[in-house]
Amino acid sequence: MPKLFLHNTLSKRKEEFIPVDSKHIRMYTCGPTVYNYAHIGNARPAVVSDVLVRLLRQLYKKVTFVSNITDIDDKIINASIESGNSIDEITLKYEKIYNEDMCSLGVNKPDIQPHATDYIEQMIDLINQMIKNDKAYVSDNHVLFDVTKYSAYGKLSGRDIDDQLAGSRVKVADYKKNSGDFVLWKPSSDSQPGWESPWGYGRPGWHLECSTMSEQTLGLPFDIHGGGMDLTFPHHENEIAQSCGAHNENNNPQTFVKYWIHNAMLNIDGEKMSKSLGNIFYIRDYLKKYHGEILRLALLSGHYRQSINWTDDTIEQAKKTLDKFYRILNKVDNIEIKNFDIDKCPEDVIEALCDDLNTSKAIAEIIDISKKLSKANNHDDKAKLKAKLLAAGKVFGILNENPKKWLGIGQAGEEIDPDYIEKLINERNQSRIDKNFQKADEIRNELSKLNIEIEDTKDGTIWRLK
Repeated sequence: MPKLFLHNTLSKRKEEFIPVDSKHIRMYTCGPTVYNYAHIGNARPAVVSDVLVRLLRQLYKKVTFVSNITDIDDKIINASIESGNSIDEITLKYEKIYNEDMCSLGVNKPDIQPHATDYIEQMIDLINQMIKNDKAYVSDNHVLFDVTKYSAYGKLSGRDIDDQLAGSRVKVADYKKNSGDFVLWKPSSDSQPGWESPWGYGRPGWHLECSTMSEQTLGLPFDIHGGGMDLTFPHHENEIAQSCGAHNENNNPQTFVKYWIHNAMLNIDGEKMSKSLGNIFYIRDYLKKYHGEILRLALLSGHYRQSINWTDDTIEQAKKTLDKFYRILNKVDNIEIKNFDIDKCPEDVIEALCDDLNTSKAIAEIIDISKKLSKANNHDDKAKLKAKLLAAGKVFGILNENPKKWLGIGQAGEEIDPDYIEKLINERNQSRIDKNFQKADEIRNELSKLNIEIEDTKDGTIWRLK
């Protein structure tokens, strides 16, 4: 079995992946806060995590992947106030949309998708443990984590806590002991959602939710925690502090998680995505124009730890690559592969992915397989290479469509009569046999005006909508 190496944000270096328990790999990635449509940047951690989980399942027999739904948050409360819709209406609507969008991108649903509001009792228990261990304190109906009581605070993000506290320019809330202390529980007004607790009616802090849900669903320590680089601080740093603080561990963050992976952000035409620049684009809008496989491949076109400059050219390049794959698969559409295992990814692709998810190298390996398939002459070679290409696509989450459907071969819109198209093609072919090339060209031009593209193959002329 190839060795898997991952860049661990905690150690700041690439490490060999050694599981907590090789018989059961456990991974968690922060999921969405469901109050609006997910933008294309939200898709990257989901797609990256999906590929990693698919890879882990090639290497290990049992893998459990958890990604949560945050359904209680100040952003959700504000969206409810602004829209006049209830919190339940908002969260149910956007959770459904998020899962549909991820499905369109080929992202498998997590094995477990916990909701924050289902774990309030466990969150209260975790807070009580932190208070008991002198890691948290109660102040003005709030419960806060005291960052000075956790000596490993800052190890994940590389921030020095003394420098942070000394250099803070933000006015410290009256109920805080230190500027870096963060909320575990906050009071709710009568008009805000909340739950009864030992500290009064209130709701949990965002950081606490993931600490609780990951421990409850996976146990501690678990193997891998994923998410975007923007979550490294404060969210993931605070998760570590909470989970270790609740279990009275003061020095070793790996008591919570062994490996942290963080994907870089997307830039839109060279600029950081932001509301002020008006360059936040939703997945759902892209799906109106592009197939989900195209967007998925574009998101995997660069290494996950490097920013991708998200442009129309980036998407179009992914489309061209997939079109080539599907053209080659269409040529061997009649080749059966029932004697080959398409669940086992080719070794060269696995090795590329085992090198810290080197997706760009893996794509190059898949392209190489497709080229060999295109040049193959005998039936057995074609069958073997076709199976390899489909197996690689399975790990990558692509090549799931029927080639003819993808290419639009033999398909026409409601306004086009397929029988008429076939009649023109037959007339053109007869003109070529008669060496009347002028008439053949005229027919091709007429087809082009109808937005029909034709391709002459050894098996005959095929056509598709442009």
